[in-house]
This record gives sequence, C-alpha cells and structure tokens, in this order.
Amino acid sequence: MNRRWRHPPVYRLLLDLATMEDRHIILTYRLDRATITELCVKLEPDLISAIRQPTGIPPLVQILSVLYFLASGSFQVTVGLATRMCQSMFSIVLTRVLSALIKHIRSYIVFPLVEYLATVKADFYAMGHIPNIIGDIDGTYIAFAPPRRNEQVFRNGKSFHSSMNVQIVCLADQYISHVNAKYPGSVHDAYILRNSSMPYVMAQLQRHRVPFLQEDEAGDGRVAVVDPVDSEDEEAEDEDEDNRTAIIQQYFQWHTSKTL
Repeated sequence: MNRRWRHPPVYRLLLDLATMEDRHIILTYRLDRATITELCVKLEPDLISAIRQPTGIPPLVQILSVLYFLASGSFQVTVGLATRMCQSMFSIVLTRVLSALIKHIRSYIVFPLVEYLATVKADFYAMGHIPNIIGDIDGTYIAFAPPRRNEQVFRNGKSFHSSMNVQIVCLADQYISHVNAKYPGSVHDAYILRNSSMPYVMAQLQRHRVPFLQEDEAGDGRVAVVDPVDSEDEEAEDEDEDNRTAIIQQYFQWHTSKTL
C-alpha cells in the first residue's frame, strides 16, 4: 500500500536580505538592516515559544513578511510578493509577530527623559527655528469597512469610517515617543488627549522646571513659553499644577484641531 507522506510547506524569502542594498531594504520594510537584525534577535524567542505545531516558517521570514505588510499599508495578500504564504497562514503569523512586538513596545516607544529634552528642543529648533518644542502631536484615522451593527461608532469627523483614531507624538527625527490607540474613529482628538498619559507628562515637566510651548490663557490660539513658578505652599502648588494641566490640554486641543 502506497502512502503519501505529507511534508509541511517550506516558506522561503523571494528577496534575500543579505543581498539587498541598504536603500532597497528601507524602501521595502521601512527599517534599516541593523534594526531588522535587532528585531529578529529580540523576537525570535517569543516566536518560537508561540508555535505549538511546526509550520516550516523561520522567524526571519515571519518578521520580514509582517514588516512588508505594515510598510505597504495594503491587504494581507500583498505578502505574496515577499513569501509564498497563503492569506490564512499569514493571518496567524501576523498575530504572532504583533503580539511579540507589543511585549517589547516600551523599549522603543517612550517619552524622552528630562535630561534629554534639551537635545529634543535643539533638534526642533534646527528644523523650524521655534524654541521649546518637546514633541509634535497629531491624530490619524485608520480607515476600514464598518460592520453593520454599531456603524455610527466608527464614523469620524471627516464623514468616513475608521476603526480607530490614533494619537501619536513624535520627535524631530520622526522617533515616535507616544501612541494612544484605544478609541474608535468617532472619538474626538481632545477626548483621546484627556484620557492619555500626556497631561500627566506635562505636569511632571512643570515639576522639573522644564519650559515648553502651550496656549496662552487668553485662548485665542497664541502660544507662549510658560516657566514653572516657585511656591513654598504645597497646596497652592498642587492647585497651580491643576490649572497648568488644564491649559496644556486646551493647547493640545487647539493644536490637534488645526492639524487635522
């Protein structure tokens, strides 16, 4: 009796990372060679431990496939340009790689410490000659086809549907220092800001006597540098901090409304 032994499919990269030029790697994966190598070293143990059954997909192939998918901004079938992976298999790989990335997210997305803010301000000043900028905040909609149930939850202020309204803060070198991706597309930017960690960060900067740009108290859209005020009375200081946090929130509300 002849039996047909089933062998698991072997997935190989159509593009060899070792032979690709550095510029081609960045255009394809949006990361340079050194960063991809670092990701492979960090994520490989998580990817191996997450596999219950052998799939024949090396961790490098999984990571590069997901990076290509994220960089292209298209559908999952686009990974066919990088691997011979079917959509259903890639869906499993996508979940594994993203879960591994989330475990290490705080190693990469972190707001600069106080001692580094002078460098951050200098970088922004070199770009636009505006002093005391510690970050650029904006929101972006992730468009998608909404479900029939609760369709209105995903209709945003631009009159189209988005699965999420994501708040992002970045530095002058496009390094992402803060992400808040917890709310559907119908939620306003100001609400996302109020329920993020940014107001707390701003209050802590005031405690450390770090000046930064915020909206003038007149509320007419003008910005001014506000330096911390010395106070020996702790209760008065706490009250002043609450007022400053409210002003900070007003500034970012105005800023996000102008940029979106």
